[in-house]
Amino acid sequence: MKLHLAAILSGLVFGLGVTIAGMNNPEKVLDFLDIAGNWDPSLALVLAAATGTAGLSFRYILRRRCPIFGTKFHLPLSNDIEFRLVLGAGIFGIGWGIVGLCPGPAFTTLLLGQWQAYVFIAAMVAGMIVYQWIDARLAARRERAANPPANAVHNTVS
Repeated sequence: MKLHLAAILSGLVFGLGVTIAGMNNPEKVLDFLDIAGNWDPSLALVLAAATGTAGLSFRYILRRRCPIFGTKFHLPLSNDIEFRLVLGAGIFGIGWGIVGLCPGPAFTTLLLGQWQAYVFIAAMVAGMIVYQWIDARLAARRERAANPPANAVHNTVS
């Protein structure tokens, strides 16, 4: 029960912060991204505050043996910059720049009943499904290439 309560409270604090900062307002986000036009630098303060808070918090939190509501920390096992990471970040950035929403603020915007948020969430879920489908096929292809069937006939030139 404690874990669910912590998750609910964390979500409420996040949603409240996103709403107060104006990150669920696509026009404000697009104005922040429009540095050559009608630039609104106020979200830079949100970014600085979030980055500073996370930086300080992580240094303190990761000194613990384990999280308060868990048995171990789930941290990335690799810090390699791969093509898939760059491609995903690029797609995310393009979508954010076109629409003015990213997943967290989009979910808070659902509560406001704005149809654009519903379209965004539907497109995001569709993109996740398409990604899973493509990734599964590519993984299967890599597996077949790495482990050909034992009874495969190989043509060799002598």
